[in-house]
Amino acid sequence: MVAPRTALPALALVALLAAGCVNPAQQPGGATGPAPSGGAGRIGFFGFAKANSFSAATFAGVEEQAGASGATAEFLDSNFDAQAQVRQLQDAVTAKRFDVFVVQANDGAAVVPAIQSAVRAGITVVVQFTPVGTRYDTAEPQVEGTITLVDVPTLNGEGLGRLAIEACRSRKLSPCEVAYLEGLKALPLDNARTQAAVGVLEAAPGVRVKARVEGGYTQESGRKAMQDILQKDPGIDVVIGSSQAVLGAEAVAKGKDILYVANGASRQTVEAVQQGRWFGAYYLPVKTLGAKAAELGLARARGGSVPATNVMTDVAPGTAMGTKDALAQVRGEYDE
Repeated sequence: MVAPRTALPALALVALLAAGCVNPAQQPGGATGPAPSGGAGRIGFFGFAKANSFSAATFAGVEEQAGASGATAEFLDSNFDAQAQVRQLQDAVTAKRFDVFVVQANDGAAVVPAIQSAVRAGITVVVQFTPVGTRYDTAEPQVEGTITLVDVPTLNGEGLGRLAIEACRSRKLSPCEVAYLEGLKALPLDNARTQAAVGVLEAAPGVRVKARVEGGYTQESGRKAMQDILQKDPGIDVVIGSSQAVLGAEAVAKGKDILYVANGASRQTVEAVQQGRWFGAYYLPVKTLGAKAAELGLARARGGSVPATNVMTDVAPGTAMGTKDALAQVRGEYDE
């Protein structure tokens, strides 16, 4: 992820995703009947960071769907800075630059006033990947008038924990020593995901959480985290972290028999699981989910009817808990 995704939040992230069960009377985006042509056509994508592969892939989906729908899309880069993102949202509302906001919130609580202002201004807001509000355990909209397409962070964290337990049991390890590479401790999303994952792990017989270190969302931060872990706990059996951090950790621990669980969906992540280098990954089709967010937003802005609550894992059912078998027919949608 990110992360930004999840938890399983992350990130993750999720999500993380084309509906697995679609009402034939509806379009894939959930709009009833054909979306009105013309009308709203400017999308502002408030992503985590342009340098983040997860956000870049999400925007690629947003931009592709926008182009196919006769719309335009622009990436507003907050570079993981919550207050910078708030200012960007406020400025965009004042300037009336966009008809649709697709928002990956760095801090779900901090952006609430700006999101409320956007809704009052008649802007369609799609909350994408991370919840907007103070709760990280629900997909329901927490700001009236918004649409959600999220990967619930606590469920993401629980999923990562369960994958790690499966990894332990795959080798009948007891005790099984687990290291958790947290995302960014400054992000409420990551704290909620971490707490959920650690809660699942600590409740499992024979599983011990030996290390909790900030692993971040780059290979370099993953390398540093793994160096710190191995100095104190050289016998680690399982490592959980963002896909970027896990790539870095794997390079540091080369030659060690460690099982890796990644929170991410890149082509490299999927290949690592398919090849058996990594045990599993919490998988979400990120570009597909970006396109889905744009589709939902444009449909609503153009007068269509769409569901207010949308869960990323429903878009690609059966792949989120991505072991080798689950990802056998899957291809990642972006590169790290």
